[in-house]
Amino acid sequence: MTAELLVDMFYAAPELWYGIGLAFLALFCAWFWTLIKLLKARQKNYFLNRDRERYAETLYASKDGYFAFVYPDQKINDPRKTIKERCSRRLAVIMNLPNGTQSSFEDILKAFYRDDAKKILKYLDLLFDDGVSFEDTFTVKNNNKRLRLSGSRINGIDGNIYCDMIWFRDVSFEDNRIDNLESEKNEAFHKISLYEDLINNIPYPIWLRDENLNLAIVNRKYNDLLDKNSQDREFVNAAGEPVSKNLAFLAHATNKVKKQSVVLVRNGERRSMEVVETPFHFDQSLDKICTAGAMFDVTELDEMKRNLKLNQNAHLEILGTLAGTAFAVFNSSLKLSFYNKSFADMWQLDESWLDQQPAYSAFLDMLRDNRLLPEVPDFVLFKNEEQKEFSNLIEAKEDMIYRPDGRTIRRIRAAYPTGGVVFAYEDVSDNLATRRAYQALLDVQKETIDNLFDAVLIFADSGKLKFYNQAYVELWNSDETFLKSEPNIAEVIESQRPYFEKVEDWNSLKKYILNHIVSFTTKIFELKRDDIDKVEVMSGKLSDGSIMITYKNCR
Repeated sequence: MTAELLVDMFYAAPELWYGIGLAFLALFCAWFWTLIKLLKARQKNYFLNRDRERYAETLYASKDGYFAFVYPDQKINDPRKTIKERCSRRLAVIMNLPNGTQSSFEDILKAFYRDDAKKILKYLDLLFDDGVSFEDTFTVKNNNKRLRLSGSRINGIDGNIYCDMIWFRDVSFEDNRIDNLESEKNEAFHKISLYEDLINNIPYPIWLRDENLNLAIVNRKYNDLLDKNSQDREFVNAAGEPVSKNLAFLAHATNKVKKQSVVLVRNGERRSMEVVETPFHFDQSLDKICTAGAMFDVTELDEMKRNLKLNQNAHLEILGTLAGTAFAVFNSSLKLSFYNKSFADMWQLDESWLDQQPAYSAFLDMLRDNRLLPEVPDFVLFKNEEQKEFSNLIEAKEDMIYRPDGRTIRRIRAAYPTGGVVFAYEDVSDNLATRRAYQALLDVQKETIDNLFDAVLIFADSGKLKFYNQAYVELWNSDETFLKSEPNIAEVIESQRPYFEKVEDWNSLKKYILNHIVSFTTKIFELKRDDIDKVEVMSGKLSDGSIMITYKNCR
């Protein structure tokens, strides 16, 4: 019934229904179009929010902190009154701000020194007023960090001001590194200056050659001695040949130090010079070999060598004329270079054989064959030890050689000035026999005096005690350690003082005793001791100038 009604209504007014359908269709299309625009707007807003988050996170991830002064979007008369401040998380961490990201710019200024804060405010005013960018470095008070502040204005495409930003970068490490490098540079320059002073004040020429053996650097002395007419700055001899470059080629080729003696004429004077070229690897490179050279004036040394040679020859001539002492010189090669006739006679050697300059080992072999050396268990070891003395001998050495034939030879060895050893031999057999006889006589005299009942002292002509017997030790109860220290007469008399305690004036008595002993005016005088009646004292002068004092107990 309803359907029939609707059909009847459609057929009664079809235009009306067409209009209503078109209206519904228009509304549906408008709604669908609006829906599509809304979805696109949401999509665009999603990507905008995502990009903003990316940009924000990118700023947060930056190693630099920032403080932004954000301007309002709408146009107003004085936009600076509505500026919003934003502090980044990184900046709060760098400056250790108590309020974190909520910190104001005043909080930031408090972290700097007063003068620096004033300077930052001036920079900020220029940025606000005229958009002038700035960059400067300041120090934070609480931790001494060095921060580089960079201020700049950010504008939109349309010319609107978005914000003014100040970037904060921690440059403490870089500044410290720069300071250290600057210090190292100054120290290096100082060392270079010292090396230049050292090189230029060395009193002889030195130089450095590059890998092509061309002169790279020379010192002041080199330039002072260089001939002004020299074209290639090389020292040349009288023939015009370079005195060191050829030597440098040889040192470079062999990679060994090379020396050469040359003669130069300077200011009309002939000078003897020694040139040295030392190769080395430049900058630790095995392919680049340079040389360092030096030249020494050895004129005086050559003159001294010549004079020394003349003096040595004169001395050797004098030694050759000495008949009592045998002399021989074995050079640094252990070859006989000089001997006198006494040397040949003492060791019973043929002069023709000696003239052949035999070696020291052959000389020892010859003496052993002739039974003129003492017997040793190991003759090879003995020879080796003897030859070692040629390199170890510093001071003169003296020893005795006891020959199998009963003769005693005193040997003195000393280093020879030009190398080698000079030997002096003296037959002391007769002297030793005489000395033994004399010592035996002294021993007999000593035993004789020791067996006397009287106390005896003998003083040498120098005044020192040389002898005492046991009778004296017992008479005066003397300390033998004191007597063995060789006291003089006055000290010995002073040691007798304990036996004269009753004497009022000891010094006068001591003077009295000393005068009688050394003047020999009275042969015998008496002394009264505290413990016995008296002691008779007698002094006399012996033939060798000694003084003998005898004490006799008269109790």
